[in-house]
Amino acid sequence: MADDQVLRAQKWVNSTYAGVAGYVRCAEDGHTGWGTMDSLVMGLQHELGISPVVASFGPTTYAKFAALGDIGFDWDTNRNIVSILEFGLWCKGYWAVEPGSEGWFTGVTREAVAELRDNMGVGGEGVINVQVAKAILNMDAYVVVAGGTDGVRGIQRWLNGAYWKRDAYSIGPCDGIYSRDVQKSLMIALQYELGIAEPTGNFGTATQAGLQAHSLTEGNSGVFVQLFSAACVFNSPTDDGAGNAVETTWRSTFDTKLTQWVSAFQRFNKLTENGQGDYRTWAQLLVSMGDPDRPATGSDTRFEITSSRAKWLYEHNYRFVGRYIYDPPGSTLDKEIKPGELDIIFGSGLKVFPIYQDNAREVADFTYTTGYQHGLNAHKCASGYGFNRGTTIYFAVDYDATGEEIQSAVVPYFQGVQAALASQGKMYTHGVYGSRNVCSSVSNATFARYSFVSGMSWGFSGNLGFPIPRNWSFNQIKEFQVANGSDTFDLDNDVVSGLDRGVSSVNDTGGPADDFIAYIQRLYDLAGSYGAGGQKRSQLVMEYIRHQAYGDKGTANKLGWWYLIGGYDAGFVEYCESNGMSIKTSFTDPFTGYQLGAEHMMATANAHLLTDQPDNMKAANGGDVGGWAGDLMTFWADWRNSEAQYASPLQFAHDRLAVPGVSSSFGFSDLIEDADGYLLARAVRGSASSPAKTIVDAVKDHYNGSGGLKRFNDYFTRRWGNATDCKQSAHNALTAVDGTLSVAQVYLITGSGAVLPAAYQNLPGGGDKLGDFEQGFVDALLARMGMEKRNASVYRGNHESYLEAARARSVRK
Repeated sequence: MADDQVLRAQKWVNSTYAGVAGYVRCAEDGHTGWGTMDSLVMGLQHELGISPVVASFGPTTYAKFAALGDIGFDWDTNRNIVSILEFGLWCKGYWAVEPGSEGWFTGVTREAVAELRDNMGVGGEGVINVQVAKAILNMDAYVVVAGGTDGVRGIQRWLNGAYWKRDAYSIGPCDGIYSRDVQKSLMIALQYELGIAEPTGNFGTATQAGLQAHSLTEGNSGVFVQLFSAACVFNSPTDDGAGNAVETTWRSTFDTKLTQWVSAFQRFNKLTENGQGDYRTWAQLLVSMGDPDRPATGSDTRFEITSSRAKWLYEHNYRFVGRYIYDPPGSTLDKEIKPGELDIIFGSGLKVFPIYQDNAREVADFTYTTGYQHGLNAHKCASGYGFNRGTTIYFAVDYDATGEEIQSAVVPYFQGVQAALASQGKMYTHGVYGSRNVCSSVSNATFARYSFVSGMSWGFSGNLGFPIPRNWSFNQIKEFQVANGSDTFDLDNDVVSGLDRGVSSVNDTGGPADDFIAYIQRLYDLAGSYGAGGQKRSQLVMEYIRHQAYGDKGTANKLGWWYLIGGYDAGFVEYCESNGMSIKTSFTDPFTGYQLGAEHMMATANAHLLTDQPDNMKAANGGDVGGWAGDLMTFWADWRNSEAQYASPLQFAHDRLAVPGVSSSFGFSDLIEDADGYLLARAVRGSASSPAKTIVDAVKDHYNGSGGLKRFNDYFTRRWGNATDCKQSAHNALTAVDGTLSVAQVYLITGSGAVLPAAYQNLPGGGDKLGDFEQGFVDALLARMGMEKRNASVYRGNHESYLEAARARSVRK
């Protein structure tokens, strides 16, 4: 919605300075933006005697404004300067002056400035000096904005209050969001405390030396602990190694809780786990490369890996090497894998991860159509080398893409890549190489399996103010030249997270799920020799796989999974174990590359098999408890226990419910397992139009067929049919007074210390929040469905435009 006061500012500045040399008009639309702020800055420069004017509050503007001194109540030396500042305040949402009284610094203006300074954390009276003026005339916010937190804002206000009068420090935003500017503010503050005379915000040798002399341990207190814990907050949440997101808070004393968070951070980032604020931990918190000289077992290079080079790599503790599967025509780099090279790599005890790059060095290289072409070519190249199904190919973004470029160009490019790989049967999954922001944004938008982070480009805007992606597999930290006798070649050091296990062989027969299918077959055969027949054989397979994790009987006061989804045949469990069987807890999904939990998936299938849901059933029942309903109850308890950090349950769901790469009590793989378990149960049960299958055939058809390509759409369409019924079903699952559902609510919600939704909805505002939570579940399903539909569109819409372009090129040739 347009703001009348912003519109007045835009019209005033345009009419006042239209004839000034260098002046650029701003849009007169009533919306605050950089165009408006730049026009106000140019107007200010004209009043300060600067010509021609430019859209930057630079050193000359700063010096000339500083010479004016403080501007406060009744200051009337230049009424246009006062008007510019008041319009800047309007654009930031402060009631700067009574409309029509611009140009006079009144008591209303003084109150607005005092409020602004308090929000900034600098305090003081309602007067404007050069630091405050510069802050008024930019787009920084000083109140929490969407996506921000009070915890981060508290640190931002503290940094401003403590350092704003220092020469190298500029007042930063207080919007609750960790950003490039906030990272620079933290670095400059740290450099002042280290005694560096002229801080730059860069991670230079003086900063590195200073940090090596300022290690922190539990019990320490003071400003360095404040700065260290601030960096910890900015990198929160971290992963605890068990798939759980761990938050921390800002503090001035290094206590046990901070030690625990630091240990988790070190574990996640593959640092020595000691719980201390040592140099390498400082470095990893502050810059994307961390300590570039730390040990690394991964590497990548454009140079051929010969026998002697492979031997050197292995002897120097490298176990992974990234190699290019394509070198575009006209390239002089000669970086593509050579014939026989993969055999040398594998024979030397090394694993490879494939990289695809075709230019990818500027925004013009990234469009949907280009991504689609590259996806097709990458599939062709990878299959030509014999890479096995499920291999992740890393597509490169080899420049500092801005946030706007990422959304407008890079994400559509990867949507094209994803669609192309899907059109070829999704034999390969896509990964992303780029800055932290590129990797996180692409992973969130397109389900990129893994992130290969260009950490050594620590000065990239996309690496400043962004934590390392949750799905990082390799972090590129240093480039150097290897001297191997008379041979030299360039190599990048890559820290390895362990998520991507790399490729150790090619041209394998079968796919990632073949072992799992064979495992199901063995269990099914045992069920037959055990004496079971018909559908019971499939049921026994499900029971065996889930019995350990989802088979407890609970207690008299707290019934367990035995009651919620049924018991299991203990005799069959003993029979399987006597025949050498054990529980296979996970397997690789051929369509996403994710590790799926077999126990949870079969618990879901078992529950749906025992308690059927006809297509488009609105209410939830006991069959849902083993799948989505049980996960949603657990996720409700998770939100209630995190409400201090997430006041909005809708935002909590958007950030954490089934989001690829984000650890959660209801993660992306959980939703896959829910969908697949439901679809497998429906296949085994059969229908009038679809004969019943054995669990072996159901699993084989789903994972070796095309079922996984449209699992979310099939799941949503068959289970609910529409968003309204889906939300009603979620409400029913959370609040219904029903035998199994009620027990599940107690078991999964109150067992975690959270209040039941049925009671919560009666609290003030509780009903609205419960509705938002339920909507978050619907939104997660719709988002996952939307991605599949974009993949399917390769045969329609976007693909048609691609074919038209291809036909046109063919005609021109």
